[in-house]
Amino acid sequence: MAVLRHSVTVLAVGPELVDELAALLCDVAESTRARGESVLMPDGQPVADLRLVKGRHLRPGARYEIGGPGDAERMALRVREWRRTSAVEVEQVMSAPDLDARLTLRLARPDRPRLFEARGRVRGPEGSGMLQRGSGRARIDLGAWWSAASLPPGAPPAARAPATARLRHPLGEARLFLRPRRAEDGRWRVEAAAAVRGRWLLRPVAAVALLLAGGPLRRGFRDAVEQAAEHWNEAVAGLLERGADGVREELARQLAQGRPAKDGPVGPVG
Repeated sequence: MAVLRHSVTVLAVGPELVDELAALLCDVAESTRARGESVLMPDGQPVADLRLVKGRHLRPGARYEIGGPGDAERMALRVREWRRTSAVEVEQVMSAPDLDARLTLRLARPDRPRLFEARGRVRGPEGSGMLQRGSGRARIDLGAWWSAASLPPGAPPAARAPATARLRHPLGEARLFLRPRRAEDGRWRVEAAAAVRGRWLLRPVAAVALLLAGGPLRRGFRDAVEQAAEHWNEAVAGLLERGADGVREELARQLAQGRPAKDGPVGPVG
Protein backbone atom coordinates (compact mmCIF):
# COMPACT_ATOMS: atom_id res chain seq x y z
CA MET A 1 0.00 0.00 0.00
CA ALA A 2 1.22 3.49 -0.86
CA VAL A 3 0.25 6.54 1.19
CA LEU A 4 0.39 9.91 -0.55
CA ARG A 5 0.13 13.30 1.18
CA HIS A 6 0.10 16.91 0.07
CA SER A 7 -1.25 20.15 1.58
CA VAL A 8 -2.58 23.25 -0.15
CA THR A 9 -3.98 26.61 0.95
CA VAL A 10 -7.37 27.56 -0.49
CA LEU A 11 -10.03 30.23 -0.09
CA ALA A 12 -12.40 29.54 2.79
CA VAL A 13 -16.16 29.26 2.43
CA GLY A 14 -18.43 29.73 5.44
CA PRO A 15 -21.71 27.93 6.17
CA GLU A 16 -23.70 31.07 5.39
CA LEU A 17 -22.54 31.11 1.77
CA VAL A 18 -23.15 27.37 1.35
CA ASP A 19 -26.65 27.73 2.80
CA GLU A 20 -27.37 30.63 0.46
CA LEU A 21 -26.11 28.83 -2.64
CA ALA A 22 -27.96 25.59 -1.85
CA ALA A 23 -31.21 27.47 -1.29
CA LEU A 24 -30.61 29.44 -4.50
CA LEU A 25 -30.15 26.28 -6.57
CA CYS A 26 -33.37 24.84 -5.16
CA ASP A 27 -35.20 28.13 -5.74
CA VAL A 28 -34.11 28.23 -9.39
CA ALA A 29 -35.16 24.61 -9.97
CA GLU A 30 -38.50 25.09 -8.22
CA SER A 31 -39.23 28.25 -10.20
CA THR A 32 -39.55 26.10 -13.35
CA ARG A 33 -42.74 24.29 -14.39
CA ALA A 34 -43.59 21.51 -16.82
CA ARG A 35 -45.88 21.68 -19.84
CA GLY A 36 -45.97 18.38 -21.63
CA GLU A 37 -42.36 17.32 -22.13
CA SER A 38 -41.09 20.91 -21.96
CA VAL A 39 -39.67 22.41 -18.76
CA LEU A 40 -40.35 26.14 -18.69
CA MET A 41 -38.61 28.96 -16.85
CA PRO A 42 -40.69 31.67 -15.10
CA ASP A 43 -40.71 33.80 -18.27
CA GLY A 44 -42.13 30.90 -20.28
CA GLN A 45 -38.89 30.14 -22.12
CA PRO A 46 -38.12 26.39 -22.30
CA VAL A 47 -35.04 25.00 -20.61
CA ALA A 48 -32.70 24.10 -23.46
CA ASP A 49 -32.10 20.41 -24.23
CA LEU A 50 -34.20 19.16 -21.30
CA ARG A 51 -37.36 17.04 -21.64
CA LEU A 52 -39.59 15.53 -18.98
CA VAL A 53 -40.33 12.02 -20.24
CA LYS A 54 -41.79 10.38 -17.15
CA GLY A 55 -43.50 11.36 -13.91
CA ARG A 56 -44.33 14.74 -12.41
CA HIS A 57 -41.86 17.62 -12.46
CA LEU A 58 -39.49 17.59 -9.45
CA ARG A 59 -41.31 14.67 -7.84
CA PRO A 60 -39.73 11.33 -6.93
CA GLY A 61 -39.64 9.17 -10.04
CA ALA A 62 -39.54 12.09 -12.48
CA ARG A 63 -37.22 11.28 -15.38
CA TYR A 64 -35.68 13.78 -17.78
CA GLU A 65 -33.69 13.34 -20.98
CA ILE A 66 -30.87 15.74 -21.79
CA GLY A 67 -29.72 16.57 -25.32
CA GLY A 68 -31.12 15.96 -28.78
CA PRO A 69 -32.69 12.66 -29.89
CA GLY A 70 -29.91 12.08 -32.43
CA ASP A 71 -27.02 12.51 -30.02
CA ALA A 72 -24.60 9.56 -29.80
CA GLU A 73 -24.34 10.15 -26.06
CA ARG A 74 -27.63 9.79 -24.19
CA MET A 75 -28.07 11.42 -20.83
CA ALA A 76 -30.94 11.07 -18.40
CA LEU A 77 -31.70 12.63 -15.02
CA ARG A 78 -33.99 11.04 -12.45
CA VAL A 79 -35.32 12.62 -9.26
CA ARG A 80 -35.09 10.13 -6.42
CA GLU A 81 -36.09 12.56 -3.65
CA TRP A 82 -37.02 16.24 -3.51
CA ARG A 83 -37.90 17.55 -0.05
CA ARG A 84 -36.06 20.65 1.03
CA THR A 85 -36.71 19.91 4.71
CA SER A 86 -35.23 16.41 4.33
CA ALA A 87 -33.05 15.80 1.28
CA VAL A 88 -32.65 16.29 -2.45
CA GLU A 89 -31.31 13.29 -4.35
CA VAL A 90 -30.87 13.03 -8.10
CA GLU A 91 -29.38 10.36 -10.35
CA GLN A 92 -27.68 11.05 -13.67
CA VAL A 93 -27.15 8.29 -16.23
CA MET A 94 -25.00 8.59 -19.34
CA SER A 95 -24.86 6.03 -22.15
CA ALA A 96 -22.29 6.26 -24.94
CA PRO A 97 -20.72 3.79 -27.38
CA ASP A 98 -17.61 3.47 -25.20
CA LEU A 99 -19.07 3.60 -21.66
CA ASP A 100 -22.08 3.64 -19.37
CA ALA A 101 -21.92 5.80 -16.24
CA ARG A 102 -24.27 6.41 -13.34
CA LEU A 103 -23.87 9.15 -10.69
CA THR A 104 -26.12 9.76 -7.70
CA LEU A 105 -25.89 12.97 -5.66
CA ARG A 106 -27.62 13.53 -2.32
CA LEU A 107 -27.75 16.70 -0.23
CA ALA A 108 -29.32 16.43 3.21
CA ARG A 109 -31.47 19.38 4.36
CA PRO A 110 -30.81 21.66 1.37
CA ASP A 111 -31.99 24.79 3.18
CA ARG A 112 -29.24 24.24 5.76
CA PRO A 113 -26.98 21.58 4.27
CA ARG A 114 -24.67 19.63 6.54
CA LEU A 115 -24.10 16.39 4.63
CA PHE A 116 -23.30 15.78 0.95
CA GLU A 117 -22.91 12.29 -0.52
CA ALA A 118 -22.10 11.00 -4.00
CA ARG A 119 -21.78 7.53 -5.45
CA GLY A 120 -21.30 6.27 -8.96
CA ARG A 121 -20.05 3.57 -11.29
CA VAL A 122 -18.58 3.34 -14.78
CA ARG A 123 -18.70 0.38 -17.16
CA GLY A 124 -17.15 -0.14 -20.56
CA PRO A 125 -19.08 -1.35 -23.61
CA GLU A 126 -20.79 -4.75 -23.59
CA GLY A 127 -18.19 -7.51 -23.65
CA SER A 128 -15.30 -5.25 -22.64
CA GLY A 129 -14.54 -7.31 -19.54
CA MET A 130 -14.21 -6.56 -15.85
CA LEU A 131 -11.12 -4.35 -16.22
CA GLN A 132 -13.20 -1.55 -17.72
CA ARG A 133 -15.36 -1.22 -14.63
CA GLY A 134 -15.06 1.01 -11.61
CA SER A 135 -17.10 2.48 -8.80
CA GLY A 136 -16.74 5.07 -6.11
CA ARG A 137 -18.38 7.05 -3.37
CA ALA A 138 -17.67 10.28 -1.52
CA ARG A 139 -18.98 11.92 1.63
CA ILE A 140 -18.56 15.40 3.11
CA ASP A 141 -19.75 16.11 6.64
CA LEU A 142 -20.03 19.90 6.37
CA GLY A 143 -20.55 20.46 10.09
CA ALA A 144 -17.41 18.47 10.90
CA TRP A 145 -15.55 20.31 8.13
CA TRP A 146 -16.27 23.75 9.57
CA SER A 147 -15.39 22.56 13.07
CA ALA A 148 -12.05 21.25 11.82
CA ALA A 149 -11.48 24.43 9.79
CA SER A 150 -11.86 26.53 12.93
CA LEU A 151 -8.85 24.88 14.58
CA PRO A 152 -6.04 27.41 15.06
CA PRO A 153 -2.83 27.16 13.04
CA GLY A 154 -0.47 24.64 14.58
CA ALA A 155 -3.22 22.64 16.29
CA PRO A 156 -3.37 18.88 15.63
CA PRO A 157 -5.64 18.07 12.68
CA ALA A 158 -9.06 16.51 13.18
CA ALA A 159 -8.78 12.85 14.11
CA ARG A 160 -11.53 11.93 11.66
CA ALA A 161 -11.42 13.34 8.14
CA PRO A 162 -14.67 15.25 7.41
CA ALA A 163 -14.35 14.59 3.66
CA THR A 164 -13.63 11.10 2.32
CA ALA A 165 -13.79 9.27 -0.98
CA ARG A 166 -13.28 5.67 -2.04
CA LEU A 167 -12.59 4.49 -5.58
CA ARG A 168 -12.64 0.82 -6.57
CA HIS A 169 -11.35 -1.00 -9.65
CA PRO A 170 -10.87 -4.75 -10.15
CA LEU A 171 -7.09 -4.21 -9.91
CA GLY A 172 -7.01 -1.91 -6.89
CA GLU A 173 -8.65 0.71 -4.75
CA ALA A 174 -7.84 4.16 -3.43
CA ARG A 175 -9.10 6.05 -0.38
CA LEU A 176 -8.88 9.83 -0.13
CA PHE A 177 -9.06 11.86 3.09
CA LEU A 178 -9.29 15.66 3.36
CA ARG A 179 -8.64 17.52 6.62
CA PRO A 180 -8.80 21.34 6.85
CA ARG A 181 -7.49 23.79 9.40
CA ARG A 182 -7.37 27.57 9.55
CA ALA A 183 -4.31 29.17 7.94
CA GLU A 184 -2.63 32.30 9.29
CA ASP A 185 -4.40 34.54 6.75
CA GLY A 186 -7.88 33.12 7.41
CA ARG A 187 -7.86 30.76 4.45
CA TRP A 188 -7.96 26.96 4.77
CA ARG A 189 -4.90 24.77 4.90
CA VAL A 190 -6.17 21.42 3.55
CA GLU A 191 -4.23 18.19 3.87
CA ALA A 192 -5.03 15.59 1.22
CA ALA A 193 -4.00 12.02 1.96
CA ALA A 194 -4.57 9.01 -0.29
CA ALA A 195 -4.00 5.33 0.38
CA VAL A 196 -3.62 3.18 -2.75
CA ARG A 197 -3.40 -0.60 -2.83
CA GLY A 198 -4.16 -3.64 -4.97
CA ARG A 199 -7.13 -5.91 -4.41
CA TRP A 200 -7.36 -9.60 -3.56
CA LEU A 201 -4.60 -11.76 -5.11
CA LEU A 202 -3.13 -8.76 -6.92
CA ARG A 203 -1.99 -7.04 -3.71
CA PRO A 204 1.64 -8.31 -3.82
CA VAL A 205 1.96 -7.38 -7.51
CA ALA A 206 0.43 -3.98 -6.90
CA ALA A 207 2.74 -3.38 -3.93
CA VAL A 208 5.81 -3.92 -6.15
CA ALA A 209 4.36 -1.73 -8.92
CA LEU A 210 3.58 1.06 -6.46
CA LEU A 211 7.08 0.85 -5.03
CA LEU A 212 8.66 1.15 -8.48
CA ALA A 213 6.34 3.99 -9.51
CA GLY A 214 6.58 5.82 -6.19
CA GLY A 215 8.22 8.99 -7.51
CA PRO A 216 5.93 9.61 -10.51
CA LEU A 217 2.91 8.58 -8.45
CA ARG A 218 3.68 11.12 -5.74
CA ARG A 219 4.34 13.86 -8.28
CA GLY A 220 1.11 13.05 -10.06
CA PHE A 221 -0.83 13.19 -6.80
CA ARG A 222 0.77 16.49 -5.83
CA ASP A 223 0.02 18.01 -9.23
CA ALA A 224 -3.59 16.81 -9.09
CA VAL A 225 -4.11 18.33 -5.63
CA GLU A 226 -2.52 21.62 -6.70
CA GLN A 227 -4.71 21.77 -9.81
CA ALA A 228 -7.85 21.03 -7.78
CA ALA A 229 -6.91 23.86 -5.40
CA GLU A 230 -6.50 26.26 -8.33
CA HIS A 231 -9.93 25.35 -9.70
CA TRP A 232 -11.47 25.74 -6.24
CA ASN A 233 -9.93 29.20 -5.76
CA GLU A 234 -11.08 30.34 -9.19
CA ALA A 235 -14.63 29.10 -8.59
CA VAL A 236 -14.91 30.62 -5.10
CA ALA A 237 -13.45 33.94 -6.23
CA GLY A 238 -15.98 34.04 -9.07
CA LEU A 239 -18.87 33.27 -6.74
CA LEU A 240 -17.82 35.96 -4.28
CA GLU A 241 -17.45 38.48 -7.10
CA ARG A 242 -20.84 37.73 -8.65
CA GLY A 243 -22.85 37.47 -5.46
CA ALA A 244 -26.24 35.77 -5.17
CA ASP A 245 -27.91 37.91 -7.85
CA GLY A 246 -25.11 37.28 -10.33
CA VAL A 247 -25.19 33.54 -9.70
CA ARG A 248 -28.96 33.50 -10.20
CA GLU A 249 -28.58 35.34 -13.53
CA GLU A 250 -25.86 32.93 -14.67
CA LEU A 251 -28.00 29.90 -13.79
CA ALA A 252 -30.91 31.36 -15.76
CA ARG A 253 -28.59 31.98 -18.71
CA GLN A 254 -27.33 28.41 -18.63
CA LEU A 255 -30.86 27.01 -18.49
CA ALA A 256 -31.81 29.06 -21.53
CA GLN A 257 -28.71 28.28 -23.59
CA GLY A 258 -27.93 24.76 -22.39
CA ARG A 259 -24.24 25.44 -21.77
CA PRO A 260 -22.07 27.29 -19.21
CA ALA A 261 -20.04 30.42 -19.84
CA LYS A 262 -16.46 29.61 -20.82
CA ASP A 263 -15.03 31.66 -17.99
CA GLY A 264 -17.84 31.27 -15.47
CA PRO A 265 -17.46 29.54 -12.11
CA VAL A 266 -20.85 27.85 -12.23
CA GLY A 267 -20.99 24.46 -13.90
CA PRO A 268 -23.70 23.12 -16.20
CA VAL A 269 -27.16 22.83 -14.72
CA GLY A 270 -29.32 19.81 -15.35
